[in-house]
Amino acid sequence: MKRSTLLIAVAIVLSSVVLTALAYRVALAGIVGGEATPTPVPLAQRPTPTPSPTPTFTPTPTPSPTPSPTRDPATILGVEGRTAAAAGGISWVRLGDHSCGAAGLQGSALKNAIASMHAAGFHVLLTLCQPSAGPPRLYDPNIIQDAASAGADAVQCGNEQMKLDAWTTYVTPERFARFYDLCAQAVQTYDPGAKVILGSVDPLVVPDDYSKLMVRVAYLNEMQTAMNTLVHPGGHWSWRTQTLGLIDSWHNGYPGDYVNNLYGLLAFWAQQFGIDLNSGKLGEHIWIVEGTGCFQGCGLNVYNPAEIAVAHILSLISDVRTAMSYRVPFFYFSGQDFIIDGQLWPIGVVDVGGHPKPLRQDLGMGARTLTLSCPQGTVQVQTQPALLGALYRGCQLPANYRSVLAS
Repeated sequence: MKRSTLLIAVAIVLSSVVLTALAYRVALAGIVGGEATPTPVPLAQRPTPTPSPTPTFTPTPTPSPTPSPTRDPATILGVEGRTAAAAGGISWVRLGDHSCGAAGLQGSALKNAIASMHAAGFHVLLTLCQPSAGPPRLYDPNIIQDAASAGADAVQCGNEQMKLDAWTTYVTPERFARFYDLCAQAVQTYDPGAKVILGSVDPLVVPDDYSKLMVRVAYLNEMQTAMNTLVHPGGHWSWRTQTLGLIDSWHNGYPGDYVNNLYGLLAFWAQQFGIDLNSGKLGEHIWIVEGTGCFQGCGLNVYNPAEIAVAHILSLISDVRTAMSYRVPFFYFSGQDFIIDGQLWPIGVVDVGGHPKPLRQDLGMGARTLTLSCPQGTVQVQTQPALLGALYRGCQLPANYRSVLAS
């Protein structure tokens, strides 16, 4: 993902924004081997202006209703990239195709990569990034059908399409309605049982960014209007019947459990969907496609490795427990650390070489361990992928986990 920052020191700001933009592409480009998909931390963002004029579309017939998914949303728990998933015994993997910067991952190469993951026991969430801000490339059937026919278990049609700044591919609601319609229909044509995700909401902070969240709701309302007047005139499509991708990037759980931005976002969207957060039904409408901590721009001391390490592991725990509590699909982000212009982004669960990171990434392997109570007995973990996988399998943390990790 890409971020903008306040104009405090121009040179520093521009450098930071460029790094973030590059990080986004590096992240989604890592698919089978050295995966990395960074979600930079939620910094101050430019207000989203009124969308540009709408294009004229050729009306098409209203599609038949999409079959409801049969897979229990609460069981969809994954991570970005195959290396991290394998290290933690995790069954779901999120990856991006060539539209997200993964050079060469298209056509037979994409199909083979997904088939290989299926053969290894993984389920796949494939992200199709919007290839441009407008036609003709935005609606290119070759790009859309390539992703739709790749064999993924779920396809995310678009990524951060609502965010308007210099480093993201913003798409107007009207244009995104057409793009999403083409993508969703293509996916369901190739596999009626595949799940379709409606893009993703960029990371925002509750309650500070409440007005921006309402702008995102307005975007979805405009998209709905366009769908029923321009794309399928006279239709009754509603974004509230879809499944929305959500991104969260904050130091949840640090310095205490009272810090939980993910909970705030889930509560907000539950209200927008008209769902009781505690009903267990929100997972039918929200997939957390990227859940991660942060290490810069969010109040942490980037020059203090211990603070970054503690915040990182506690946010992993907080995010997983929050998502599982409300039975919402969750993909940890990023799978793998990466380096951009000499700067390490330590937000993965495996290092840049693909090796599992210790629980405290600033310390040596085994310096901190946790013994969890699992359905089949106790298990001791000393790596981040092992902890992530154990939490996904329903293992319970010891009461003193926080003091063990923070000491």
